[in-house]
This record gives sequence, C-alpha cells and structure tokens, in this order.
Amino acid sequence: MPKYYLAIDIGASSGRHILGWMENGRIMLEEVYRFPNGMSEKNGHLCWDHEALADHVIAGMKRCAEIGKIPSYMGIDTWGVDFVLLDKAGNVIGDAVGYRDSRNAAAMDDVYKIVPVEELYARTGIQILDYNTVFQLMALKKEHPEQLEAAETLLMIPDYLGYVLTGVAHQEYTNATTGALVSLETGEWDMEMIERLGYPKKLFGKLSMPCDVLGGLRDEIKAKVGYDLTVIHPASHDTGSAVLAMPTNSENAIYLSSGTWSLMGIERKIPDASAQSFEKNFTHEGGVDHRFRFLTNIMGLWIIQSIRRELGGKYSFAELCDMATALGDTKYRINVNDSSFLSPKSMMKAINDYCGTEDMPLDHMLCCVYHSLADYYAKTIADLKKISGRELDALHIIGGGSKDSYLNKLTADRLDIPVYAGPTEATAIGNILAQMLATDVFASIAEARETVFNSFDVKKV
Repeated sequence: MPKYYLAIDIGASSGRHILGWMENGRIMLEEVYRFPNGMSEKNGHLCWDHEALADHVIAGMKRCAEIGKIPSYMGIDTWGVDFVLLDKAGNVIGDAVGYRDSRNAAAMDDVYKIVPVEELYARTGIQILDYNTVFQLMALKKEHPEQLEAAETLLMIPDYLGYVLTGVAHQEYTNATTGALVSLETGEWDMEMIERLGYPKKLFGKLSMPCDVLGGLRDEIKAKVGYDLTVIHPASHDTGSAVLAMPTNSENAIYLSSGTWSLMGIERKIPDASAQSFEKNFTHEGGVDHRFRFLTNIMGLWIIQSIRRELGGKYSFAELCDMATALGDTKYRINVNDSSFLSPKSMMKAINDYCGTEDMPLDHMLCCVYHSLADYYAKTIADLKKISGRELDALHIIGGGSKDSYLNKLTADRLDIPVYAGPTEATAIGNILAQMLATDVFASIAEARETVFNSFDVKKV
C-alpha cells in the first residue's frame, strides 16, 4: 500500500482534492473530489463562502476514505491576498470579502497618505495591486472598524481552512507575502508599518514556512472523515506551489503559471526592489526555501472565461479557441492588464469600449484577447531580461493554461527561446512536493524537480 499525500488546491472557480504517491520512482496523481467556487454578493460586497469551502474540504477528505485511499499527510493551497478575521473564541468576524470587490481600490489613497507608494514597494517588494491585503484592511478599517477591534487574529484563506481542520491558527509565509505587509528584508510581518497604518498588531503572529507541520486533525474532524493525518504547510499560495513544480533546475528559466491569472517570472534568491522593478510592477512573492518569485500578475484566461460565461456556456473553451485559430489574427488589441477587465459587469462590452467598437464579431474578440495575451507575455519576458541581467534560456508554461496549444504557439512565435508546456497539475504537484520534502521523500528541491520532469508529460511547443 503506497503512502498517500493529499493536495487540496482551491482556485477562484473550483477546488480539487488530488492524491499523490510514489510508484517506481515517479509521482502518481489521482483526482478524487472536485467542487465549485466563486464570489457572490453578500451585504453589498463580493464575498467568498468560507463555510462552504470548509465543508468541501472535509467532504473531499471523506471521499478518500470511501475509495480506500487514506492519506497520511495533506496540504492546502489557494489564491492570495484574501483573509478572514477570528475573535478570541475562534469565531469568524464579518465576511470573507474577495479581491474583486470594488471597495479595495477606494482605500489606496488612504494608505498612501501614511505610507507613500514608493516606500510601500521598497519595504515589501510587492507589486501595487488595488486588492492587496494592505488596502483591503484599510477598506475594512473605514467601513467596519469594530471588526478589526474585536479580532484576535488574521488568517489568509488556506490558513483559515487549516485552522478549521486542526484548531491551530498558523500564518503561512508565501500567502502572507502577497498582501504587501511582509518585510522584504526580514521575511516577517512589517510591524512598524502595520502600526503606522493603524492595524492591530495582535492580528499578526510569527510566520510559518512551507514544509512546516501544522498538526493533526481535531477530534470532531477525525470523526467526520474517519481517520487522522498530519497537515503540512505547502507553499499555501497556489503560484508558490506551482513554481515549486517547475520541471527544470535551470536558474535562467522563466515560468508562466497559466490559468485564470497568468503569473510570469523567475526565481531569485536576492530581491531587487529597485526603481526599475517598481516601474514595471514586478513583485517579490515568497517561495519555498526563502526564494523570491520575481513575477508580475497578468489578467490571463480570466478574460476568455468571462466571455464564455457571458455567452451562457454556449461554446466550450475548445470551440472558442477554434474560432480564434480559424480567423488567425485581427487588427484589435487590448492591454490585458487594464483595470476595466478586472471585474466588469460585461467583459464583452469592456472589450468593445476599450477598442472603440460597438459589436465586435466574436471571432475577432477572441483573437484579440489571445494575441494581446501573447504580446503581453513577450513584453514581460523582455522586461525580465533587462531588469535581471540574465540570459533567460527557456519559458516553462505550467498549470491548466498549459493545455491551450493555440496561446502557447502564439507565445512561442514571439520568442527566441524554447517554450515548454506542462505539467498541467503544477499547483497540486508542488503542494505534494512540499509534503514530500517535509517527510524526506526528496532530499532537495533539485531532486524533486528532476522527478517532476521524469514523471509528467512536458512538451516542447
């Protein structure tokens, strides 16, 4: 009987429970449970249903017992920046407001009056995005100061789910860094800045690192799922897990974690919060082994997903891609990172407005988005080369978007370096790798990445 490791990987639109184990020197995977996710309107804001997420986490764990594959270890990863607050009794205060809510942008100027934008970047190295936790907390402070006052701790979404399972309120480093509240210099919460902003210091404790043990299951959870296991921190920010699963040990490799968001960057061991990095809005998100994910957020396939949803699911993603492929190209282009595409009521109208059209044909709209994404990827790689001074030698497209052969080909056509696609399940694989590193299945990140290359189908585009 193999030793099973469970990765719970939750994204903006769905979550999955994926079992991993070693077999003949290769990593094997099996998806055992999948569930929907998304923000919905609640009390005037776009919020996550944190209680439903916890219920699905437990339901998927029960499914493992039902199929007779009980994991010994597990880890949880999700998106970044969003959080819940707990009171002294461990109860959630208020709602889990999501990053696409409009309240966040309105709080930016209030933060800058206290911590100017240049200082904020120099201290944290985090790209300036209106939904960063530092701005979300200011929005909450203005709207519901009583909630901050009553709170005892702040937990990012994966921290909260881990707390539900174990009763232990740990704050994990990689997810914490996404919010622009962690010091680039110390790797801990920037308490001096937090105090200046008027956020209660009691909310912020010592940060845990990937591969740290969170604990065993609470008795109540053990009774529900039918077994016990050890919960281990992966890189609980999903991109941190995905980057760990890069199938290469080259220091000059570029990664593109492609999905709803496209996260493109390189690994660095020494940060670079320079004026040039600030101008190009590159971030220093935390990674495994204290590495920095020097990257930028690109709107990604969110735009295509939104178009499909707006069309009522009439077309599959493959059919939409085929329309763009058949057209080939179009005169239209957009800046895929323009704020008008973050959370519009109508994505198709937002694209029409940006391009000065009223009823752009669907094939032209799709072609416009795909080509604009490829253009942005090429521009970002040029910026990475210039800022890092490295001779970057390959692009690795990982994650669900690595299956989009059309976008991959458009990207490769714009570059003079080889492009590789895969593995598709990079985030879950990285989650499992952290658990395996913690339990000495692998002696090093280099060994783990070599095993990823040998275990999964990595194709040259």
